[in-house]
Amino acid sequence: MTTTTTWFYWAMLSAVFAAFTAIFAKLGIQGIDSDLATLVRTAIIIVVLAAFVWFTGKWSNPFTLPAKTWLFLGLSGLATGASWVCYFRALQMGDAAKVAPVDKFSLVLVAVFAFTFLGERPTTREWVGILMVASGVLTIAFKR
Repeated sequence: MTTTTTWFYWAMLSAVFAAFTAIFAKLGIQGIDSDLATLVRTAIIIVVLAAFVWFTGKWSNPFTLPAKTWLFLGLSGLATGASWVCYFRALQMGDAAKVAPVDKFSLVLVAVFAFTFLGERPTTREWVGILMVASGVLTIAFKR
């Protein structure tokens, strides 16, 4: 398996776990505040990831990381937290089968932002796929 295709398998696993995230979260937020549920989930993630990093021997002093790394990882963390709060609130109010696809509109936004800020240039074929995702999200989100 080459590096050029390995990313795909990790991305597919991410999609599987994200799907389970929606189902488990929908079951877990019943009868409790969605913000509290987000906090509990975040605490579990911290413990599991800390153990994973420690046991795989990948721990190093994070305070030696460059300031730019801290800035962008910090912004990413804030964006993740905001996304999770919004996602859990949406799940509490709507069907998981509708909330999750709309949440995946982030795919379209990532392509636009990567084009704008990172200089990435998707091919015409990739833009067609991105537009198809966008139209699918709109079809799911808005009834006639």
